[in-house]
Amino acid sequence: MDKRDFLFWVLTDARILIVVDGIAFLWRAAVSADEEISPWESACSGVSLFIIGWLVFAHLYSMSVKPTEWPVSNRIYRGIALSVLVLNFYIMIYYGMRWHGFLHVEVSVPRDFIYRDLRYVIFVMYYCIIIGTARYLRGMHEKYRLLIKERPGKKRRAKNIKEAVFMAMTHVRTLVLIIAAAILWRVVIAIDNVITFWESTVSGISLVIIGWFLFGYLCALSLKVKHRMDLTRAIQGIAFGLCAINIYAIFYYGLRWYELIERIMGGVGETYVPQPLDILFRNVRYVMLVLFYCLTILLAKHLVKAYENYIVPARKSYKSHGRLQLYKT
Repeated sequence: MDKRDFLFWVLTDARILIVVDGIAFLWRAAVSADEEISPWESACSGVSLFIIGWLVFAHLYSMSVKPTEWPVSNRIYRGIALSVLVLNFYIMIYYGMRWHGFLHVEVSVPRDFIYRDLRYVIFVMYYCIIIGTARYLRGMHEKYRLLIKERPGKKRRAKNIKEAVFMAMTHVRTLVLIIAAAILWRVVIAIDNVITFWESTVSGISLVIIGWFLFGYLCALSLKVKHRMDLTRAIQGIAFGLCAINIYAIFYYGLRWYELIERIMGGVGETYVPQPLDILFRNVRYVMLVLFYCLTILLAKHLVKAYENYIVPARKSYKSHGRLQLYKT
């Protein structure tokens, strides 16, 4: 094992990743102790996310173009890389607006610190989960092969209604329509620079439904391949990463709904009036999350294909009657 491979196995070790998550938690607890985040503290948080996020994306993308005898692994790598890319751009937009003074309040004045701390920890957790998943993806990428090649231009037909619905929901045109509808929805409700409780509720519930339904589907898929350890671990890693983003969305909208309900019930609430750029960033966050979920739906399509075309590793093959045989599991 050369130094590069040794470094990869060390960085993808679960114990190392747990330590990184712990450091992120302690860091945010320390910088928020006085309920004031200085510019250098914000810079350290942002730069650390930039470095981790873009290194993860670079590795995933490089593996997606690496030749392999199991082509579906390239698509899985590419799907995860695009999901990471969306979150990287979201982080860039957030810290860019924060550092230039364009973004003031996201949730509410007294609860912003809690929300910002949780977001940082969750994003570090997501990146660590993807890093850990890369270990199993690499094993499949290098050790598995596809024995039967698909005919170019041949379209697969659904065998039943369930499969037809899945193919329709994971089609690129369907996902493009969902993204376009999300953009149009946020443009319409943000015209007057005021987002009401019911508008926020519709936005939040739509994300909760998509996110947790997709998480449940991935968990069910991982159970189908429970005797195929590498693929199972890869699917579980993607599901856990999705779960982290789902928790982030729930926590954000939970705080927003609590604040809006407090106003409706006649509570004191906050006196701060959201600025146009604050509303703009809320719209960007919603669209980015929808885009992330749509890319994960597309990724699920490739995971199903991997499950159906799963081939046992070449190292497990053996000779029988002078021939090398490979078996599907």
